[in-house]
Amino acid sequence: MSGARKSDVVKLVCVAVAAFAFTFSLVPLYRIACEKVFGIRLDGSAVSESAVVPATPVAERWVTVEFDGSVNSKLPWSFRPNESTKRVRVGEVYETTYYAHNNSAVPVVGSATPSVAPARASGYFQKTECFCFTLQTLQAGETRDMPVRFIIDPALPADVNTVTLSYMFYKNDLATERLSQAPRAGALTTARATR
Repeated sequence: MSGARKSDVVKLVCVAVAAFAFTFSLVPLYRIACEKVFGIRLDGSAVSESAVVPATPVAERWVTVEFDGSVNSKLPWSFRPNESTKRVRVGEVYETTYYAHNNSAVPVVGSATPSVAPARASGYFQKTECFCFTLQTLQAGETRDMPVRFIIDPALPADVNTVTLSYMFYKNDLATERLSQAPRAGALTTARATR
């Protein structure tokens, strides 16, 4: 093999190794961005209230929380907050609910993606319970109120007086497809057993 070909092979191997290292590092970077910057927990768990609620009382500080909700065009649901705003004291636990209704004639599985604005407030908005931690299944025509429990960390920057919590609901095609096939699989098994 000539020197030029060896050099090309070495370059290609280096590029492949660099690409692998870059791809491998994306997972922890993505986790850091979601959890630390945007306040989205990727492990599907809630923040414990004791981890956020201060042990000693904090100064009297109130913040307005605005609620927003929307659905992706592929999801045949109605989805909105049951209250548009709530005045909350930092360091205390509050709960709100979102209204969801499946407008279709079949069960549908959805997943919600939360976001907090302004972005610099996202690390101070802690959810201790949220429908966004798991997939949500609504039967045909079903209506449900979905709860969110949250705490605003007292360390929220002093110039942030309004925080907006938004959710976008998406259809989970794979889970919806599995759900639609489950009754057929059960009926097929029953039919075989009765033969």
